[in-house]
This record gives sequence, C-alpha cells and structure tokens, in this order.
Amino acid sequence: MNRLAHETSPYLRQHADNPVDWMPWGPEALAEAAERDRPILLSVGYSACHWCHVMAHESFEDPETARMMNELFVTVKVDREERPDVDAIYMEAVQAMTGQGGWPMTVFLTPDGHPFFGGTYYPPVSRSNLPSFRELMQAVDDAWNTRRDAVLDQAARLDNSLGSAVSLPPSGAQSMLRGNILDKVAENFLEQFDPEWGGFGNAPKFPAAMGLDALLRIHLRSPDPRIRKVITTSLDSMASGGIYDHLGGGFSRYSVDRQWLVPHFEKMLYDNALLARVYLHAWQVTGDDRYQQVFHETIDYVLRDLRHPSGGFFSAEDADSEGVEGRFYVWSDSEFRRTCEDAGLDAEAAAQWWGVTPAGNFEGANILHRPVRADLLRPDAIEAARIALFTRRSTRVRPGLDDKILTEWNALFLATLAEAAAATGREDWAEAAVRNAGFLIGNLRRADGRWLRSWQSDPSGDGPGRARHLAYAHDHAALIDAFTRVGELTGDARWITHATDVADSLIDLFSDDAGGFFTTGADAEALIKRPKDILDNATPSAQSLAAVGLLRLGALTGTRTYTDMATKVLEMLGHVAAQHPTGFGHLLAAADLLETGITEVAIVGDRPDLVAVIREEWRPHLVLAWGQPYASPLWEGREADHAYVCRNYTCQSPVDTAEGLRSLLAQ
Repeated sequence: MNRLAHETSPYLRQHADNPVDWMPWGPEALAEAAERDRPILLSVGYSACHWCHVMAHESFEDPETARMMNELFVTVKVDREERPDVDAIYMEAVQAMTGQGGWPMTVFLTPDGHPFFGGTYYPPVSRSNLPSFRELMQAVDDAWNTRRDAVLDQAARLDNSLGSAVSLPPSGAQSMLRGNILDKVAENFLEQFDPEWGGFGNAPKFPAAMGLDALLRIHLRSPDPRIRKVITTSLDSMASGGIYDHLGGGFSRYSVDRQWLVPHFEKMLYDNALLARVYLHAWQVTGDDRYQQVFHETIDYVLRDLRHPSGGFFSAEDADSEGVEGRFYVWSDSEFRRTCEDAGLDAEAAAQWWGVTPAGNFEGANILHRPVRADLLRPDAIEAARIALFTRRSTRVRPGLDDKILTEWNALFLATLAEAAAATGREDWAEAAVRNAGFLIGNLRRADGRWLRSWQSDPSGDGPGRARHLAYAHDHAALIDAFTRVGELTGDARWITHATDVADSLIDLFSDDAGGFFTTGADAEALIKRPKDILDNATPSAQSLAAVGLLRLGALTGTRTYTDMATKVLEMLGHVAAQHPTGFGHLLAAADLLETGITEVAIVGDRPDLVAVIREEWRPHLVLAWGQPYASPLWEGREADHAYVCRNYTCQSPVDTAEGLRSLLAQ
C-alpha cells in the first residue's frame, strides 16, 4: 500500500495498491520533491472517469512503468472533486499548453509546484501524435537534467498566463441591467440551438440545464413560441434518449452523439440535481405531466441509489461495471424479451417502446431509449415491463460507487429537493431534505464553524467517518441557496440563520475587493495562484451561486451587504456574460432577479392555505417568509393570519384569503 490508503477519496484509494509510490497533494510532496531535486508528476482524475481507469490499468498498475515513475519523479495523485482548486490551476496550464483539457490530467511541475509541461491521457504505446507514457517521462526527465533553464523559463511563462480571470475588470454597474439583458441573450441561445435534436451545438452533447432554466425564466416573463420550442425539444430529446435511464431514473453525464442516444454512462449527483430542477420548472411552467415523471424519477433515483443511511448524498456512479463501460445498463435482444416473457408481459410491445432490436444500437447491445420523442408517459403494460426489467437489472453487478459526500454537490441537490417537495407536497421529499441539511451541519462543519469540503464514512465500518479539506467558495455559495430553500419549505427559522452564517463566512473568507469571490479561503493553503472561477461549466461557478443565493437571502433578511455583494458579481461579469450566455447560464438567474426585482411575501400565523397559494406555480422572483419569525423587516409590525406582498419592503395592503393573495401576486 502507498500513502493513499487512508485518504477519504475513493478515487485516491483506488490507487492505493498501485506499485506507484503515490502521495496526496500537500506540503509533504513538495518537500520531498525539493529534497530529491525531482519534478512532480501530478495525475488528476475522479472516480467515475472512464479514461482515468484506462490509464490506471495500462500504466499505473504496470510494474515497469511504475518503477520509472518512482525513480524519475515525485508522484502525486489528486481527486479533482475533492480539490477543485488544484485541478483548476493545472487544468488552466494544460489548456494553455495544448489548447484542450480533460481527465485524466497529467502535469509535470517544478518541485515548488509550477507547471512546465502537461496533457491528458497518454497511452502505453505511442500512437497518432501521442508519445507513449514512458517516452514522455524519459523526455521530461532528460529536459529536467540537461535543459533545466529552458524548463524553468517555460514554467515562468506559464505562470504569467495563469489567473487572467482573477483580474477580470468590472464591466460597469449597469451592464446586466441595461436593455433587458435576458431578451438579448435569448437570441444567442436561439442561434446555437439544434432544432432537430435539441440542446446546443454538436456532439458530444452536454445537457445545458442552467441555460434551459434561464430560457424558462425568459419564456415566463414574455412567452415566445421560439423559446418554448428550444426548451421542449431539448427536454423531450434528452428524456427520450439513452442519456436518461428509462428503468431506474436519472441522467448520465453526457451523450457522445448528437441524438442523445449513446451516453457516457457515469451518473453524477450534480447533473441530476440541475436536471431535476429544470424539469421541475418546466412542469410548473407548461403543466406537461411527462416532465413531472422525469423529475420524480430522477429525484427518486438519487434517494434510492445515492443516499447514505444518515442522509448525505454520494457523489457518483461509475460508467463501468465488471470493467466494461455501460454493461450494467445495456440489453441483448434475447435477455430483454425473455425478462418480459417470464413476467407474462408483451415483449414485442416493450421492445417497440424502448427501441430494442436484435442488431442493437451500441456494440451489438441495446441502450434503451424512446424512439417516439415526447411520448414518455408509460401505459400500464409498459410500466409493468419497466418494473420487471428494473428488477432483473438489479441482479447485475452495479457500477462502482463514489461514496464520498461533497458539500457543494449535496447543497445543489438539496436546493432542488426542497423546491420539489414544496411544489409537489411530497412529505417524504421534505423529510429527506431536512435530514440532508442536518447531515451537512452535523458532519461537514467543524466545531469552530469552518465548513469542510468532503466527508467519507470509515471504510472499515467501525468509525464515524471523516471530513477533509477546507470548503471552497462553491460549497459556501451553494449552501446559502440550499438552506434558504429549506427555510422556505419548512418555515423553520433556523435554516435562515444557517444561511446567514454561511453567507457571512463566504464574504469574510473569500471575497475579492475587485468583485466576486476567490475559490479558496483566506485561511487555505497557498497555491501558486489563488484561483477564481468565472464560467458556469458542469456546475455553476461560485460567482453565479453566490449572486443568486445572496440576492434571495438579502431579500429575506433585509441585509444590504448581501445584495451589494451579489450586485458586484454582476457588475464584474455583466459584459462577458451578455456576449457568451451559454457559459453563464446560472448567472442569468441572478441577472433576472436583479433586473426584474424580487417580490417578498410574509405570511404571518398558521395559514397553510396561504402558503399553498405561493406554491401553486413557479415564482422564481419571489421569496417566502412564513412560520417562525427571524430577524428581518418582513416580520416587523405584522398582523397575524395575514399575507403581506412587498417590493423592497414596501408592502401592499395585507390580505387574509387565498383569492386575495392570488390577486396581489397576479399584479
């Protein structure tokens, strides 16, 4: 066993028995590299990454390759999901060197951590334009020993190119407000829309949940048949394709083709959090039951397959099972039909429903999909077939589970779960939301109040589990929104108190005087650069999460500091977001709140009938205070058993009937 054996990351522990003398990232690795006068070979990946597994099998498990790695370098392994700060810095360097990035990421560093060469996957035997991994290591070692001045010069040039986003200048206080920014960006989305298969761009295709959610906001403000087509075509195509799990619910990471048929089979918690949310909102806006089915099944998938007994949510399921990508999910024609027939069901009808054929659609097997797009609501006979097939599939070897619990990703799902529980009245979802919020507070917050990033149960099952790594701005910003949503769901004032505590920590530890938030806290380990993410990629950026969370929390509590900090984010990113909206999908939600304004509603006393009115439809510009009072102007001088509808704490006459509240909200 190497020094990864006791890490909390399942990805790191997967490499604990490699013949490579891996070390986790940290001062010890840098000190050893300095003492040995050797470069650091940094390998970054994550548990559900298929090509990470491939490179591990080909190179890291090979004794001769490992011998060379140990002799020539200090080898460091990083889980990008636990250490997004380290990943971000060196991914920026790799992209600067090669014009592209991805995982596994392989970077060579000076002993003090400065990158001088890197790439992604390297094969064991040279092919195309890629050298073999051993050839690469020999070349780097030769350069380090014979041309070190050139290596250090390359590292210095890379240093100068890193961190440009950190110094992004403010684009003007009114940049997100001038001329209806959301109407302008709608045209940009329309230009990139694939009218045949939905989504944006060509293959490989990632589900643009945040962009689609922004379009729902635009359509809600000003109904437009063109925007509605973008939304419905995209949502219908994704839910009909193989990227969606038609038996067990939930979405895979992305599609390798334009049609959403062949997924990269890994299932990530954050994808399912964001996609369940956009299908929830689509159901609320359109009333289409097929969208309700999708978000119900997606949420139930997470609660069934990704939930720790204590209430936290695991990170991901692997693409591979038994060493083969997608094996858990695909079907031969014969097994599919036999399963249906053994249950006394019409196998031919089921095969037609899910597009199953003898020839298959993926390496001779069948990825289940819905050939008739948008026809997703299953009749009774097909639902019976789904249950039989799901039961049969459950006997297979499951994909590997990444069972670390990340604060940020849990908070993303918690916000969705709380919203969905409020919209549907599902008490079991509400209970799961409160339990998850309690888990995060109980396990990922230190006694001194400092939040941590990652928790993992004791692999032996004997201990209580361990939390590691100081939480990042993403974690704090996502928690603000999540706790606020739980407060609105339950009417329990403690969740707003938790949200304000997290918001204060975010501002104290991460704020940048130039606007926005650094990724790492002021108390964190110093890296070669202090990263500051800008774009909404697979997950929302810390800037976007903070802007949305702080605007809503500021409206609930009347704390001007929160609103001002959110506005600074929009000032900083306004111009670039207006030009490239697909990279700022979640930030557009904050722009919408600032541009449209927030409606504050306070319901005083025990009036579930009035709370129910608020939940009758999606009201993205509204915040709700009800139940237990907390420190806020919304509670001051209020009369019991009444609802108050306000803008900037200027309220209309209170009402005490459901019809009266509907009338005020309609205005």
